[in-house]
Amino acid sequence: MSLNYIKNFYEGCVSIIQTKKQLYEYFLSFAVYGNEALHFSCDTDKREINLFCYNQFRPITPQVFWALQLVIVLVPGAIFHLYAACKSINQECILQKPICTVIYILSVLLRISLEAVAFWLQIYLFGFQVKSLYLCDARFLGENMIVRCMVPEHFEKTIFLIALYTFTAITMVLCVADIFEIIFRRLYVPFGQ
Repeated sequence: MSLNYIKNFYEGCVSIIQTKKQLYEYFLSFAVYGNEALHFSCDTDKREINLFCYNQFRPITPQVFWALQLVIVLVPGAIFHLYAACKSINQECILQKPICTVIYILSVLLRISLEAVAFWLQIYLFGFQVKSLYLCDARFLGENMIVRCMVPEHFEKTIFLIALYTFTAITMVLCVADIFEIIFRRLYVPFGQ
């Protein structure tokens, strides 16, 4: 097997895994979360309190968050590929021209940074565990009480969150591996091979 075949296979696998990871996160979120607000119920069972408490529980729905993450994280790669297509840059040019190598590495570093920010936001917004009971502060509605609300399918959502965090970590590791692979090939592999 030639080095180019292995390199192309590796790069193709990394690209496919990263893109599929983002798409799986987005589409599977609909299967797990669906229309969560419809099934979110509170003790008082008043519609306005249920909606208020749901908005307090989920300031942004997971589907919207992951759709934004999908678009934002894929932008650096799309910009680099657009730049490469306009300048007729192929894979060998990335290794041979220092400016192309730097631009490519910067696009991957930007992707890692965006993944890290999204990872932190996911943890901040959704946590690591979805509890079955949510205590809602309904005093803003004129109700002088804390309302107990039931979260549907909390265990399934916890497993889904852990899977998403795992996929995000794998994607970040693959991006770092991609940078090291480019640097290694640039420094240690002769250009003629």
